[in-house]
Amino acid sequence: MKVFVAGATGAVGRPLVRGLVEAGHEVVGTTRSADRFGLISELGADPVAMDGLDPDQVRAAVRGAAPEVVIHQLTGLASMRNSKHFDREFAVTNRLRTEGLDLLLAAAVEVGARRFIAQSFTGWPNERTGSAIKDETDRLDPDPAPESRETLAAIRYLERTLSEAPTIDGLAVRYGLLYGPDTAIAPGGELWEGLRARKLPLIGGGGGFFSFVHVQDAAAATVLAVDHGTPGLYNVVDDEPAPASTWMPYLATLLGAKPPRPVPAWLARPVAGPHLVSMMTVARGSSNAKAKRELGFTPTYPSWRTGFRSLVPTAQAA
Repeated sequence: MKVFVAGATGAVGRPLVRGLVEAGHEVVGTTRSADRFGLISELGADPVAMDGLDPDQVRAAVRGAAPEVVIHQLTGLASMRNSKHFDREFAVTNRLRTEGLDLLLAAAVEVGARRFIAQSFTGWPNERTGSAIKDETDRLDPDPAPESRETLAAIRYLERTLSEAPTIDGLAVRYGLLYGPDTAIAPGGELWEGLRARKLPLIGGGGGFFSFVHVQDAAAATVLAVDHGTPGLYNVVDDEPAPASTWMPYLATLLGAKPPRPVPAWLARPVAGPHLVSMMTVARGSSNAKAKRELGFTPTYPSWRTGFRSLVPTAQAA
């Protein structure tokens, strides 16, 4: 099957392209710069340069590939420098989830693609009341923190647009908090190094739940979505949602660091912002039962515990 991957050189894009090729698909992968053509070719795909917000480039790239399946992996987040200005950090990604989505989806429909798969996110967007673990039938947060409203609106737009697409099967793969190579939770990543240096505090007791997924597992689930699953939403996370009070000290211990310092929510809010405080204190986790049932997803790292441990030898070698 011919598959078009928009965003083939990202943290998920690389293992995704490799997995699609290993599954026997013919893959065309995009990158903004021809300087990265070699990387895509090494993964076994045909490279093409494309700016995901340029209508002419998007249409030309998709028409040239004439794929049966289009996968939207475009993001614009190189790092997370300031959680207090969350929407500002996600501004380009939000455009790619809205304007970029519309361009890719229109091009996919034009060439007669049968399926469109797009990266979404699960975890903090969940409603912050009720059960600690949410599934795809639960609603998203109706009242997000002010600095994350635009980002949640972009997620809502992407998922609603795919669910209402009339002539193509639309699937949103909702990744949990990614960890692994080229993410914040990996040697050199902001969160990893922040915990090592004891610069990241445990806010308000750390009762907020997080759902994680290794980049390899995120890619594997997306490969499965090419041939499996009905249109709709899929939480792609591991088997063990965990509160910050559990996973942060665990990772700090793996790194040989002291536990994160406890800080009251009221004291952290002016510096970290309401969004991060909410994540740390009242966020809900997500269930992967639907992805297991309908996609056949079985994570290689069923727990962040084993996943985090797999990264530690790399950190020690570095």
